[in-house]
Amino acid sequence: MCLALPAKVVDIDAATDMATVALGEVQKAISLALVEDVQVGDFVLIHVGYALNKISEEEAEQTLRIFAEAGLIGEVAQ
Repeated sequence: MCLALPAKVVDIDAATDMATVALGEVQKAISLALVEDVQVGDFVLIHVGYALNKISEEEAEQTLRIFAEAGLIGEVAQ
Protein backbone atom coordinates (compact mmCIF):
# COMPACT_ATOMS: atom_id res chain seq x y z
CA MET A 1 0.00 0.00 0.00
CA CYS A 2 1.27 3.48 -0.85
CA LEU A 3 0.42 6.61 1.03
CA ALA A 4 0.62 10.03 -0.61
CA LEU A 5 0.42 13.13 1.56
CA PRO A 6 -0.91 16.51 0.49
CA ALA A 7 1.51 19.41 0.90
CA LYS A 8 1.62 23.07 -0.11
CA VAL A 9 4.20 24.26 -2.65
CA VAL A 10 6.21 27.11 -1.10
CA ASP A 11 9.03 27.48 -3.65
CA ILE A 12 9.85 26.29 -7.17
CA ASP A 13 13.21 25.96 -8.91
CA ALA A 14 12.21 25.82 -12.58
CA ALA A 15 15.81 25.11 -13.67
CA THR A 16 15.83 21.78 -11.83
CA ASP A 17 12.08 20.99 -11.92
CA MET A 18 12.16 20.80 -8.12
CA ALA A 19 9.94 22.39 -5.50
CA THR A 20 9.94 22.90 -1.78
CA VAL A 21 6.71 21.79 -0.13
CA ALA A 22 5.46 22.33 3.40
CA LEU A 23 3.38 20.06 5.57
CA GLY A 24 2.88 22.09 8.70
CA GLU A 25 6.35 23.22 9.75
CA VAL A 26 8.14 20.42 7.89
CA GLN A 27 9.59 21.34 4.50
CA LYS A 28 10.93 18.94 1.89
CA ALA A 29 12.41 19.18 -1.60
CA ILE A 30 10.44 17.19 -4.18
CA SER A 31 10.49 16.62 -7.92
CA LEU A 32 7.83 18.14 -10.17
CA ALA A 33 8.76 15.88 -13.10
CA LEU A 34 5.41 14.05 -13.04
CA VAL A 35 3.06 17.07 -12.95
CA GLU A 36 2.55 20.14 -15.08
CA ASP A 37 1.57 23.72 -14.35
CA VAL A 38 2.38 23.75 -10.62
CA GLN A 39 2.62 27.19 -9.03
CA VAL A 40 3.67 28.41 -5.58
CA GLY A 41 0.61 28.09 -3.35
CA ASP A 42 -0.74 24.97 -5.08
CA PHE A 43 -1.31 21.75 -3.16
CA VAL A 44 0.16 18.50 -4.47
CA LEU A 45 0.06 14.88 -3.40
CA ILE A 46 3.60 13.73 -2.63
CA HIS A 47 5.05 10.24 -2.46
CA VAL A 48 8.72 9.21 -2.21
CA GLY A 49 9.99 12.62 -3.24
CA TYR A 50 7.69 13.21 -6.21
CA ALA A 51 4.56 15.29 -6.70
CA LEU A 52 1.99 12.90 -8.17
CA ASN A 53 -0.75 15.41 -9.01
CA LYS A 54 -2.29 18.72 -7.99
CA ILE A 55 -5.28 18.83 -5.66
CA SER A 56 -7.52 21.58 -4.34
CA GLU A 57 -6.86 23.25 -1.00
CA GLU A 58 -10.18 21.86 0.26
CA GLU A 59 -9.22 18.30 -0.68
CA ALA A 60 -5.81 18.73 0.97
CA GLU A 61 -7.38 20.01 4.21
CA GLN A 62 -9.96 17.20 4.25
CA THR A 63 -7.30 14.54 3.66
CA LEU A 64 -5.02 15.93 6.37
CA ARG A 65 -7.95 16.07 8.81
CA ILE A 66 -8.80 12.42 8.09
CA PHE A 67 -5.14 11.36 8.51
CA ALA A 68 -5.00 13.24 11.85
CA GLU A 69 -8.25 11.64 13.06
CA ALA A 70 -6.83 8.21 12.19
CA GLY A 71 -3.67 9.00 14.14
CA LEU A 72 -1.45 8.78 11.05
CA ILE A 73 -0.16 12.36 11.46
CA GLY A 74 -0.38 15.11 14.05
CA GLU A 75 -2.66 18.10 13.60
CA VAL A 76 -1.38 20.28 10.77
CA ALA A 77 -1.99 24.03 10.67
CA GLN A 78 -2.12 25.38 7.12
